Amino acid sequence: MVVLAASVVTKGGKALVSRQFVSMTRIRIEGLLAAFPKLVGTGKQHTYVETENVRYVYQPLEQGAMYLLLVTNKQSNILEDLDTLRLLSKVLPEYTNQQTDEEGISKHAFDLIFAFDEVISLGHKENVTLTQVKTFTEMESHEEKLHKMIIQSKINDTKDVMKRKAMEIDKSKVDKKSDGRSFGGMMQSGSSGGMGGMGGNGMSGGYEDRGSMGGGGGGGMGGGGGGGGG
Repeated sequence: MVVLAASVVTKGGKALVSRQFVSMTRIRIEGLLAAFPKLVGTGKQHTYVETENVRYVYQPLEQGAMYLLLVTNKQSNILEDLDTLRLLSKVLPEYTNQQTDEEGISKHAFDLIFAFDEVISLGHKENVTLTQVKTFTEMESHEEKLHKMIIQSKINDTKDVMKRKAMEIDKSKVDKKSDGRSFGGMMQSGSSGGMGGMGGNGMSGGYEDRGSMGGGGGGGMGGGGGGGGG
């Protein structure tokens, strides 16, 4: 048995959800689904119809407003096809919260695709029950959530590292500016002190010279006075 696609289509042939299990172009699957409503009869619960190349195994939904549909090759086992269809008919309400109208199916399209993948693999039906399908999809959902949590944690860690590095760079810039101002102040202070010291020594030297000269003069003058007394 080879299932080419599992789909839910409107009575007009519009695909609400479709999962292909073999390689085929979008144009081909759309053409197969669009041709289906022209081939079906009415008043049957589970039935099939064939064309030259494929077989449609289907079940009416919502009083014939939609169809749950398997597209298979003509060599597939019709009994297995019907068994697969029955399981998918149980999957449908389970994954749409019992809302099996057009809105509900469109809203839960991705959930249905994941469930279809658990029922059919590479075109062949898996030996699973509805309970197992639910368990497998819940496990995958849990793993997906865990994977997303790990990725988000890594993103948050990266953001924290970037923030710390940015803060370190800002702090480094502030420290460099502060060191530059301190060094400039020290240079100015050193220059002023050197000039003051030089001026004081020169003036002091000048006063000492004058004192020596005055002393010498006085001594001379005193000597002169002594001479006068003699």
